[in-house]
Amino acid sequence: MIVVIIVAVIVVLVGSGVVIARGRRRRRPMLPDAPRVAMPSVLVTEVTQRPSLREEPGTLAQRLGSSRSVFDRVRALSGAGAVSAEQLEVVEEVLLRSDVGVATTNMILDDLRTNGAPDGIATSVRNSLLDSLSAERSVTLTAQPGRVPVWLFVGVNGVGKTTTIGKLAQRHVDEGRKVVLAAGDTFRAAAADQLEEWATRSGADIVRSAEGADPGSVVHDALGRAAARGADIVLADTAGRRANSTNLLDELSKVRRVADREPGEVVETFMVLDATTGQNALSQAREFLAAADVTGIVLTKLDGTARGGIVVAIERDLNIPVKYVGVGEGVHDLIVFEPEAFVDSLLDT
Repeated sequence: MIVVIIVAVIVVLVGSGVVIARGRRRRRPMLPDAPRVAMPSVLVTEVTQRPSLREEPGTLAQRLGSSRSVFDRVRALSGAGAVSAEQLEVVEEVLLRSDVGVATTNMILDDLRTNGAPDGIATSVRNSLLDSLSAERSVTLTAQPGRVPVWLFVGVNGVGKTTTIGKLAQRHVDEGRKVVLAAGDTFRAAAADQLEEWATRSGADIVRSAEGADPGSVVHDALGRAAARGADIVLADTAGRRANSTNLLDELSKVRRVADREPGEVVETFMVLDATTGQNALSQAREFLAAADVTGIVLTKLDGTARGGIVVAIERDLNIPVKYVGVGEGVHDLIVFEPEAFVDSLLDT
């Protein structure tokens, strides 16, 4: 009985405490709201234009800054007339560092020894480099009547081949042409996906197939679609490697034969090379020449290397003109190669 009474007392006391606490909380005075500060009146007299997030491209000399820096020492050589042995050593070192190549370097040195530099060493070097870049570099955009012109692209994986095709597709569309892309690199699924993204972005049409499909059949289907829809040009990608023992060069020869049948006609075959690989690019190119009948070179990533002289070495050693160069990541940074603008960007004479 005593225990029951004690428990009852405790319950009563606890309940009373809760009621008192609640009452105290209810009786707590509310703090008044802080007075609001009046908003100042602002008079806008001029609207500032929002800055563009798109970076404006620099000059060619700026974008080829790494290669240009190699030629700093040649541009700094002063004097005209006879060229000293020390000056010849500077010219030789600069030309070799820029990957112009031994043959072209020796030719320029012999000319300086024999004829001197009447208008300055930089001017003489400039003229010699331009003489080495005198090839015809126009591109063909038309085929025989009733046939669709085809540009075929070859090169090893990783040189920027698919990106090059996408950028050229954008160029052709901007110039008013109807373009069909052929995703002929069927041994690398990412290549077809990337090319399809470029097609969507540029407004070009695309023909692709399942991974591992016959590349020749993809090109054939692309030609059929181009002819049916009145397209102006077909840009055809090819494999840079094979996943099995089949010879890659035999595959390229087959794709070219397919692309050159009616209703198509191969009017350009571009070898895509990575400028950052320097002389290694020449080794790659020689492996493709016989199978692909290359008509022009696309040199990518020229803005990311100090080996800009590789342009000269490629044309001299391969006797194939460089027709496009990549000087940035933007869609319009694949530009027509102009020898005079290129050499002046290096020597600034």
